[in-house]
Amino acid sequence: MGLILKILLYLYLCAGVQCVHQMSWLPCQFIDESVFVNAENLPETKLIHREAMLQFGQKGDAPLNPRGITFLVTGGSKLDLRRYVDGVEAEQLECEVRRYSTEGIHVRWPVQGAHEYNRWFTCTVKHSKGLFTATGFLRHPSDQPPPGQQDFRRWPAIQDGEILTTTVAMVIKTQSPSVTAGLSSQQKLHCQFALDHKGPNVTVEWHFQYRGERNKLFSHNSRSGQTEGSGVGMKSLAAGDASYILPFAKMSSEGMYICSVAVNPLFINLDINLHIQETPRVSLNIGPTLVLQEGGEQKVICEAENYYPLDVEIVWYEQDPAVSGQRVGAPLPRPLQNVLLSSHKHNSDKTYSVSAFFYLQARLRDSGRQFTCSVSHRSLRVPIKKSFILAVEEPGSWVFNLTVGVIVVTLLAFLFVMVFYLYSEKRKSVQKKPY
Repeated sequence: MGLILKILLYLYLCAGVQCVHQMSWLPCQFIDESVFVNAENLPETKLIHREAMLQFGQKGDAPLNPRGITFLVTGGSKLDLRRYVDGVEAEQLECEVRRYSTEGIHVRWPVQGAHEYNRWFTCTVKHSKGLFTATGFLRHPSDQPPPGQQDFRRWPAIQDGEILTTTVAMVIKTQSPSVTAGLSSQQKLHCQFALDHKGPNVTVEWHFQYRGERNKLFSHNSRSGQTEGSGVGMKSLAAGDASYILPFAKMSSEGMYICSVAVNPLFINLDINLHIQETPRVSLNIGPTLVLQEGGEQKVICEAENYYPLDVEIVWYEQDPAVSGQRVGAPLPRPLQNVLLSSHKHNSDKTYSVSAFFYLQARLRDSGRQFTCSVSHRSLRVPIKKSFILAVEEPGSWVFNLTVGVIVVTLLAFLFVMVFYLYSEKRKSVQKKPY
């Protein structure tokens, strides 16, 4: 019975929402290129945005959009691009197709029935909210050899309405195009790939780039077995998982990580941006209740410590606690205007600290007011808030309390002296008796 319910639920969902594996087409932009020599006798590339469609089907299928360029992706490859965007509606996807230059390298693609020559295209599908990026190489068989190393100067023309029958030769995907990490955390930078044939000569590399400087982190060639660096599991790599493990995030870890996969004549990079974020620690220099005598003054400090990146906002508010719990008609907290900010402190771990302070003048009418420090930072979903209540006492109450205290202490001292005196007299009288 439970199995039947699951089947019915699946059929219902697929009827209401187009399932990714049932997706028959996807609108794309074809970014065509026109290379020419400019006035300075230098090659210049003009990008031309053209209407196109990624259509899934079989060879000979009619185009769904006769006016645009159709890239017909057939089932001749074991790779299905739709599998790499599973669980996502078509409206959430962004598709882009570009030509790919082999730079004069000619290699017969080692799959059964492959033609001697191929024209190559890259198809990149991204999630509109940046959840993943997947790029597939589309292989279009051709009877014409490539024009040479600078084949991009003599691209074969593609007409509007033309159908290019292709198969997917290689796919590379990351589920982490942008990663946010805290200091000392371990991060997995996802990168997976797949090819349409077994036993390829694959080279997988990871590089780290920051401010123009590029360093190699890992390299492995499947044919020679040579490996340099670390961070990628060899067992998972054999299954197409080239994810890189960053064991200990430091401030110097922030930058761009590049996963590259090369299978001659194809080469592709995936860029993964790692951002360091550290949540501020917020504290006040006073307790939850501040008691002041009327007319007194207190410097109140709200400090935000050890945060990164630099941008932070600190706002002081005041509010009557009697109305703070009201949902309807309660006045909004009023921002304080006499707040001063200290200069940013650069800590040894490259995080920052700053404080916002003001001088509080104690007035009886302000007794019971609540003061709140609100700290906002990009690492926080909601601001961190720290509050205290101001209690103001009249000067007379201090005098009265002091007077009562002095009287009590005096009486206790007098009582102690009297008891000691009586005890001493009693001992003397006992010593004078002969019996």
